[in-house]
Amino acid sequence: MFTGLIEEVGRVLQATPTRLSVEARTVLEDAELGDSIAVNGVCLTVAERDQASFTADVMAETLRRTNLGSLAPGQPVNLERSLRADARLGGHIVQGHIDGVGALAAREDANLAFAAPADLAKYIAQKGAIAINGVSLTVVAVDDAVFSVSLIPTTLAGTNLGGLKVGDTVNLEVDIVAKYLERLVQR
Repeated sequence: MFTGLIEEVGRVLQATPTRLSVEARTVLEDAELGDSIAVNGVCLTVAERDQASFTADVMAETLRRTNLGSLAPGQPVNLERSLRADARLGGHIVQGHIDGVGALAAREDANLAFAAPADLAKYIAQKGAIAINGVSLTVVAVDDAVFSVSLIPTTLAGTNLGGLKVGDTVNLEVDIVAKYLERLVQR
């Protein structure tokens, strides 16, 4: 489990259909083999590490549901270690289980509008939580499958969201509470 509060922006060193290597510092301070690190919001397991990077195995399902397959060496990625039980939950509950890939539809300074897959739109609510590339954000407005968020300067500078251009893809994780409520109502 994660909070959606990004600890650092790393850089992709190598991306293959089965492995992803990322240059990092902060998230490696106490990382052990087998630990979870969210990369652009995707929960990955540390398979190898050294002082300046880690490598994780990537499954076909992960590549199908996320934008990790389109990453190239040098690209920035948001990184967060898994939540410790004695830590504050400053963002919202983020599982690192991506629900789909969206795209930046429009941008006006710190106000970003994203197009979400139609099947996810029902889970996105005004003033609700959403994780975009692993960043915990509050939804400002929703219009069908397009929603918007406003970013503070800290988020623009400390994540890879500040560098997004219209058309860029992002990983989306909707609020887990909405999915559980839907399931309960269906039963």
